[in-house]
Amino acid sequence: MNAQTSPSSVAVARFGSGKEVHRLEDDALLSGRGRYTDDVGAQGQLFLSFVRSPYPHARIVSIDVAAASAMPGVAKVLTGAELVAAGVKPIPGVAGFVRADGQPAATAPRLALAHERVRYLGEAVAAVLADSVQQARDAAEAVFVEYDELPAVVDPSQALAPGAPVICDAAPDNISAEMRHGDAAATDAAFAQAAHVVRLELRHQRLAAVTLEPRSVLAEFDVASGRTTIRMSTQMPTGARNTIAADMLGIPPEEMRVIVGDVGGGFGMKTGLYPEDAVVAIAARNLRRPVKWIADRSEEFISSTHGRDVEARCELALAADGKILALRVHSLANVGAYAGAAGVAIQLLIGPWVQTSVYDIQTIDFHFKAVMTNTAPTGPYRGAGRPEAIFNIERLMDEAARQIGIDRVALRRRNFIRPEQMPYKNPMQQVYDSGRFEHILDQGLALADWDTFEERAAESAKRGVVRGLGIATFLEWTGGNVFEERVTVAVQAEGVIEVYSAVNAMGQGIATSLAQLVVDAFGVPIDQVRVVLGDTDRGNGFGSAGSRSIFTGGSAVQVGSQRTIEMARGLAAKEFEADANDVRYEGGQFSVAGTDLSIGLFELAGRQPDSRIFMDSTSSVAGPSWPNGCHICEVELDPATGEVTVDAYASVNDVGRVVNPMIVRGQLDGGAVQGMGQALLEEVVYDKQTGQLLSGSLMDYALPTSSGSPHFRTEMDTSIPCQNNPLGVKGVGELGTIGATPAVVNAVADALARAGHKDKTARLQMPLTPTKLWTLLHAS
Repeated sequence: MNAQTSPSSVAVARFGSGKEVHRLEDDALLSGRGRYTDDVGAQGQLFLSFVRSPYPHARIVSIDVAAASAMPGVAKVLTGAELVAAGVKPIPGVAGFVRADGQPAATAPRLALAHERVRYLGEAVAAVLADSVQQARDAAEAVFVEYDELPAVVDPSQALAPGAPVICDAAPDNISAEMRHGDAAATDAAFAQAAHVVRLELRHQRLAAVTLEPRSVLAEFDVASGRTTIRMSTQMPTGARNTIAADMLGIPPEEMRVIVGDVGGGFGMKTGLYPEDAVVAIAARNLRRPVKWIADRSEEFISSTHGRDVEARCELALAADGKILALRVHSLANVGAYAGAAGVAIQLLIGPWVQTSVYDIQTIDFHFKAVMTNTAPTGPYRGAGRPEAIFNIERLMDEAARQIGIDRVALRRRNFIRPEQMPYKNPMQQVYDSGRFEHILDQGLALADWDTFEERAAESAKRGVVRGLGIATFLEWTGGNVFEERVTVAVQAEGVIEVYSAVNAMGQGIATSLAQLVVDAFGVPIDQVRVVLGDTDRGNGFGSAGSRSIFTGGSAVQVGSQRTIEMARGLAAKEFEADANDVRYEGGQFSVAGTDLSIGLFELAGRQPDSRIFMDSTSSVAGPSWPNGCHICEVELDPATGEVTVDAYASVNDVGRVVNPMIVRGQLDGGAVQGMGQALLEEVVYDKQTGQLLSGSLMDYALPTSSGSPHFRTEMDTSIPCQNNPLGVKGVGELGTIGATPAVVNAVADALARAGHKDKTARLQMPLTPTKLWTLLHAS
C-alpha cells in the first residue's frame, strides 16, 4: 500500500474534517437507547413536585404543610423559610454592571424557594417529596399558602412610570442596570447635518425556548463519601455544580458531581442554574435519598428562562449619497423579576458588540436599560442579544433604502467594511479578524436568483398574492469570551483513543465533530475514537454556549491530540533508543526514518505503567470568531387573510473551515427555522392588567414546523478562515437564527410596499400574525 492509499490517509479521507460523516450519536438515539435524565432511575428515589405562586407579585403570609405532610407516600414538604434557616444562600445575581448613579446593579435575592415574597407567576414557594409523581402532585395541591397580593407590572415601559410597583427595594425605579456606549454629542452633530434620518420603534417580543426535553434533575447523596451526584439536562455542568456547591451551600465543589447524558435541546435556556435544580440537590442531601424532578410543559412556560423582550428606538443618519453617518439605539430590556448576570450582559453589552454589524459605522449613541418586572427572568436564547442588534440595523437599512429611494443592495455595498480594513475595530472596541462581506453578498444574490425575482412576483400576482423579497447581511460574535478549554486524551492499549471535553452535547452533533478532529490528528478510523462529555469528575470547563463548542472546544481537542502525539513520540524514541526527531508518526504507527523499526500507537500504550498514554491539555484561542452571512427570503402575502408563507430561503455563510458540512448545514437551517418562528409566530404574552400568562401551553404558543418550512438553499464559504484559532473555524450554532428574523420581516415589508402600503412598513411589529397583518393592510 503506497503513501497515497495508506490506512492513515484512507481514515482521514473518510472520517476526517470536511467530510459529511453521519452523526455517531444517532444510532443510539434513533433506536431508543438514548440516556436522558428521565431514563435513569435510582433505587428508593423520591419524586418532587413544586407548589408555585398563582400571583405575579405577593407577600407570603403563611404556608401550612400539615395536610400535605400527612398524605400517603409523602416524605417531606420543604419551604423557603426552612432553606433560609438552614443557611442556603441565593443564586448569585447580576454583577459587574452599575446603575445610573454608579451604584452596583440591583436585583432581589433569588432563593431556591421563595421566602416572604413572590415576584413572578409560577415562582416556586414549596416542594413536596413523595414516593410517586402522582402522590407528590396530589400533596402539592394540599399545601395551603396564604398570600397578600401586591400590584404587579409586566411591561418595561410601565415599570419605569412613576408609582409603578417596585420589584426590588434597592432599585425603586425598577432599573437593575444601564449602560451608555459611544459619543452622544458627536452623534447629535451627525444627525443635525444628515441629509436623511430614518427612525423605527422596534419590539423584540418575549420568546420561550421550547426544548423537546424539559428541565430534568436526578440527585443522589452518598452517605459514605458525603458527595452528591446530580444528573441533569444542562449545557454547563461545571457552572451548575459550582453555583449549587460553592455559592448556595458553601461547600467545596469537589463534594458534588454533575453528570450530563443526552440533552434534548438547550438553545441557551439550559445554561444557568435554576432554583428548582438547587432544591432537588438540597432535598437529596437532606433526606439521604435520591430525588428526581422532571418539569412538565406548563412549568417550562411559566418558570424557565425566556428570551428577547426588548423595546428599541432606533435611528440612522445618512448622507445624501447613502453613507451612514451615525447610529442611535436606545432600548429597554425586560429582564424579569430577577436580573441575572447573563440576562443583563446580553442586552447591555453582548448585543451592542455587533450592533453596527458589517457596516463601517464609527459614530454611535447607545443607551440600554435593564428593567425588572413581575415576569419570569430572561436570559440566553439562541443568538443571545445578537438577533436583537442585527434585526435593528437590518430593518433600518431596508427602511432607509425605501424612504430615500436608493436600492437596498447598493446601500449595503456603500457601507460595507472593506477587506483591506481588516482587522477592523468597531465602535464597541470589538476587533473583527476577517471578513469579505461584499463577496458573501454577491454569492447570496446569485444563489437566491435575485435578478429574476420580478418574474416570480408576477406569477404570484396571478394567484392573487403579493410576493416579497427580503435580505439580511450581517455578522455575529461567538466564543462566549471564555477562550480557554481543557481536554484529556487517553490512548488505551485496547485500541481506543478516548477524548474528554467539558463542552457539551445538546443535539448539535458535537461528539461527531470532535471525533473527526481526532481522526485528523491521529489518522485512525473513527470507530477507534471515543468522545466523552458531561462529567465534572472527568473534567471541568465553561461548557457549550455562545457557539463555542468547535471554535474553542474543537481547537482544544486538536491541540491536545497533537500534544499527545508528541508525548507518544518521546515514548517511542525510548523504545527505539533513538532521537525523538528521527521518529515519524503516521496512521497509528511510529517508525524510525531509514530503519525497519516500528511500533503501533496502541502497542506503545500497552507498554506504559498504566497501559495508556494520557495527556491533560489546556489551551486557549486568541479571541472570538465573527461568522457572517447573506440571507435572502421570499414570502407570499395573501391580502385577503394576512397569511404569510415563506416560499424560498437562500443563504451563504462565512463560517471559516467546516468540520462536518452536514452538521453545519443542519445548524444553519434549523436556526433559520427558529428565526422564522420569531418573525411570524412566537410570543410569550402576559396580561398587562393581571400579570397572568396567556401563552402558557402549546395551544397558545405557536411554533414553526417542518411542514411550514421552505426548501433551503444553503452554502458555506470556507475561503476566509478565522485567524483567532488553530482550526480556522467560526461558530455556527446561532447564525441561522440571527439572519432569518430580519430577512423574513424585510420580505414581508417588501410585500407590503408592493401591495401599495409603503407608508405602513415602518409599523410592522413581530410576530407578523395573519390577524396583525390583515388589520394593518385594511387600516385607514
